Amino acid sequence: MEIRYSAQKQFPAEQLFALYDSVGWTAYTRDIPRLQAALERSTIVISAWEGDDLVGLIRALSDEATIAYIQDILVRPDYHKQGVGSQLMRQMLSHLTGIRQIVLMTDLDERSSALHDWYRSFGFKTFEAWGTLGFAIFDN
Repeated sequence: MEIRYSAQKQFPAEQLFALYDSVGWTAYTRDIPRLQAALERSTIVISAWEGDDLVGLIRALSDEATIAYIQDILVRPDYHKQGVGSQLMRQMLSHLTGIRQIVLMTDLDERSSALHDWYRSFGFKTFEAWGTLGFAIFDN
């Protein structure tokens, strides 16, 4: 397996649909043009490719000085446990060096506990561990 990483922000609709659908992120697959616009407007996008196949992606929004928000990190299930996600995260964190706050949100359920441990392996802590509280508005 030869994985190539890219900083491109434009993606064919069918590649995005296949990647996001493979992990069940249907909120994104319902409106691919909106997802394409979101990626183009993201501060940093790093994608993983095997040949012409999009197999992983991470993106962040940032002021590039004090805060960054990692919005998406996803890897096609048939590429899990092969280091693709870890390489995406390492590259992203390298881009975000020196930024005071790097934030991400993830699901809170027992199925996600291994993922939570994976985030911790990169130095992420829960808001509670930092003595802070997070708030959000979701428009479903």
